[in-house]
Amino acid sequence: MSENAPKIEALLAEHADLERQLSDPALHADAGAAKRVGRRFAQVAPIASTYRKLETARGDLDTAREFAADDESFAAEVPELEARVAELDRHLTDLLAPRDPHDADDVVLEVKSGEGGEESALFAADLARMYIRYAERHGWTVTVLDETTSDLGGYKDATLTIASKGDSADGVWARLKFEGGVHRVQRVPVTESQGRVHTSAAGVLVYPEPEDVAEVQIDESDLRIDVYRSSGKGGQGVNTTDSAVRITHLPTGIVVTCQNERSQLQNKARAMVVLAARLQALAEEQASADASADRASQIRTVDRSERIRTYNYPENRIADHRINFKSHNLDQVLDGDLDPLFDALAAADKQARLQEA
Repeated sequence: MSENAPKIEALLAEHADLERQLSDPALHADAGAAKRVGRRFAQVAPIASTYRKLETARGDLDTAREFAADDESFAAEVPELEARVAELDRHLTDLLAPRDPHDADDVVLEVKSGEGGEESALFAADLARMYIRYAERHGWTVTVLDETTSDLGGYKDATLTIASKGDSADGVWARLKFEGGVHRVQRVPVTESQGRVHTSAAGVLVYPEPEDVAEVQIDESDLRIDVYRSSGKGGQGVNTTDSAVRITHLPTGIVVTCQNERSQLQNKARAMVVLAARLQALAEEQASADASADRASQIRTVDRSERIRTYNYPENRIADHRINFKSHNLDQVLDGDLDPLFDALAAADKQARLQEA
């Protein structure tokens, strides 16, 4: 671990500083700052703990070897301690591997229907419900910011925010960041009278939500803000005034809308969160070739060829084409049982990061 010594020393110093900050009552007067410090502490603490355990195990191994040279009764301890040191060393190496700086972040998630008309919109709604069910299983908070429904109750498009309640090192982004792309469905549509299986698609976009919207540079003069009457399922009150907000970022052409909050000010604030998330992702694409390659795997055009995953209803099968993952529990997956799939995606991503390191 000698090559990692400077990095570990810096992390140990940061760990001590974070502990000091968390013990200061003044920090907790600012909920946002406390959450940021808590999340970073959750990332650094396992590294500090594992390193200290490794140093202790190495010391015990050295002692056992010294004693074994004079007393064979200590020899049996040496292989066990060697295995312990090797295990902790591997674990520390994994913890020190490059990680996504957004892993602890909350997310903005958009679902859009594509080719397939009404069937695609119904599938988009199924995907949105799948993510909502998954969030509920993890105790996360889901807010529907905007939705445009089809005649049969599907989603032409919908925008959600999903937020965790704790200070975990692996937050919502760590689990949902692989979901961006085209999702293909194969099933008999409700509009199909002959019982034939059709193929259609819906797109998912997912962005890490900035912890502080103010940190994302947005020039007010670059914005066109329109207000209009809400039309979604946001409740009775929102439908009586022009409370919905549409923000257009003129330099990029990005358009975000929010209509499900009670007031125009609330809708504007939530729309600004979505805009900041999209601009942050766009800036990172432009700044990093790797990030750009990652984003290229997300939805470009919602057609059936650019797919990351297929949901086959007749066979109750789900297949992720990036990692050759298949399972025959589609009904459970659509009810939010996504952890086995997400674990497999995270493992593949971790292996790639280790190889890069």
